[in-house]
Amino acid sequence: MTYKLALKFIFPFLTWFRLVTPQSLKADVMAGLTGAVIVLPQGVAFATIAGLPPEYGLYTAMVTPIVAALFGSSFHLVSGPTTAISIVVFSAISHHADPGTQEFVTLALTLTFLAGVYQLAFGIARLGVLVNFVSHTVVIGFTAGAAILIATSQMKNITGIQIPRGESFLHTWMDLYQRIGDLNPYILVIAIATLLVAVLTKRISARIPNLLFGMITGGVLALFLKDHTDGISFLGEIPAQLPPLSSPAFSFQTIKMLAPEAFAVALLGLIEAVSISRAIATRSSQRIDASQEFIGQGLSNIAGSFFSSYAGSGSFTRSGINYEAGAKTPLSAIFAAIILMVIVLLIAPLTAYLPIAAMGGVILLVAWNLIDFHHIRQILTFSKSESAILLTTFFATLFLELEFAIYLGVLLSLVLFLAKTSTPEIVTLSLDKSPEDRRSKFIDIQKKPLKQCPQLKTIRIDMSIYFGSIDYIQQRITRIVDNERIHHILIVASGINFIDLSGAEALVAENKRLHKLGGGLYFVGLKPSVYEFAARSCFIKQIGSDHFFDSKRVAIHEIYKRLDREICSTCNVLLFRECQ
Repeated sequence: MTYKLALKFIFPFLTWFRLVTPQSLKADVMAGLTGAVIVLPQGVAFATIAGLPPEYGLYTAMVTPIVAALFGSSFHLVSGPTTAISIVVFSAISHHADPGTQEFVTLALTLTFLAGVYQLAFGIARLGVLVNFVSHTVVIGFTAGAAILIATSQMKNITGIQIPRGESFLHTWMDLYQRIGDLNPYILVIAIATLLVAVLTKRISARIPNLLFGMITGGVLALFLKDHTDGISFLGEIPAQLPPLSSPAFSFQTIKMLAPEAFAVALLGLIEAVSISRAIATRSSQRIDASQEFIGQGLSNIAGSFFSSYAGSGSFTRSGINYEAGAKTPLSAIFAAIILMVIVLLIAPLTAYLPIAAMGGVILLVAWNLIDFHHIRQILTFSKSESAILLTTFFATLFLELEFAIYLGVLLSLVLFLAKTSTPEIVTLSLDKSPEDRRSKFIDIQKKPLKQCPQLKTIRIDMSIYFGSIDYIQQRITRIVDNERIHHILIVASGINFIDLSGAEALVAENKRLHKLGGGLYFVGLKPSVYEFAARSCFIKQIGSDHFFDSKRVAIHEIYKRLDREICSTCNVLLFRECQ
């Protein structure tokens, strides 16, 4: 690695810093201003979902985006607090401490640190490619379930009905039904007014900070209604300060307790960040380095845990708005964080007038926007396997532990992926000697019914031969031998990307079985990388170098010499040139 490459690997921001111009700076500042205004109410709402004091959501929106922008790969991804991560943090920590307490905050910071370590380790090991094997349907199903849980958690705040802390999804709704007579109409009016103003503002213009307008409306309405009821509670004043230094708990017992939950947070954060950055990259024509994105997310969470920030990830809403606002470089995310710091220092005392009911209305809208109805409809309509992943993750999120729901969705996604790769497409080929084409060529007999040689079967395997797929391939070879009584099998290997040791051993065993029957297993068109592995692993030596060919023409010519002449003498197929 050269000196310049080493510098870019350690400091990836050097690759885009040279793109900064006066014009891009202006665009990034404007995009940053938009992002700062958008994240102000979101940060408070997300911290509430996570069970943390509201200022911690703002601290996360100040620290995480800066580090992730400097060490990530996407030009437009904006990191920070997200709904899905927030509810997982709440679920993970609420088992060990009461939400809002100092112990809860310390454990949340420790969880954030551990999640960052996982993510950084994955990035350094260049495991970004692993995200390709996890269906994005897992995130869609999880966020849809999380949205319903979030909405459920806010019912007490928008109705005034007291719900015992820690109630499950079903028990919460049962309590609401049984205590419906305790509903406070004034609190409900504040929540609905906040929600309606936010929705209408969004419809008027997508650029207007609709959540902020909704919260202001709820605050003003609460001031008028507070003399009519004593049930209206307010958020309280947020400290007008920059993120203070903090320290996670590094005791062995704490780390052991939180390590499994931290892994779930890390996994969800990585899937979110890479999926969002890739989605925006398709519009911006940028190439995303998933492993570098892992590093950026990991470092942002590690750094954030020392600056009073809880676990963050890429935000689809803020990233999309950042791109639409004309951002040119990751500086836009950095400017958004800096502008947010200024705003918090100026208006933090005003949060004392923000009613909890208005926060509940805002969170309900956030939860609604989490549900990706378009993709859910597509998945349920067109794919049974993806539907299984979606529904399993969705219901597991509602009724099981959240981190287990993530693991279950990812595991099912991987199982279905392996199931698909374990049944490669095996196509039977035969020579097409059409009069209009002077050159004969092998084609799929499913596309055109052709005569086949009674002694030589030609098949093409269109996937890798590995431990998961070899059983399916062996079954196909067995059916050819037992049902068609053909003992010479030519495999067209142009579609095989790799053969592992298990696959090679199984093919050697099949060749030995065919050899005892007077036949053999032959290969043509192996890719150079596959041929190199076959040579190094002694696969070619064990089968015999005379079973490997560079062209179908040579393969047919050599295999023909090994066919049974008695059968050839009575054959009327006359498929090959040698048969004439």
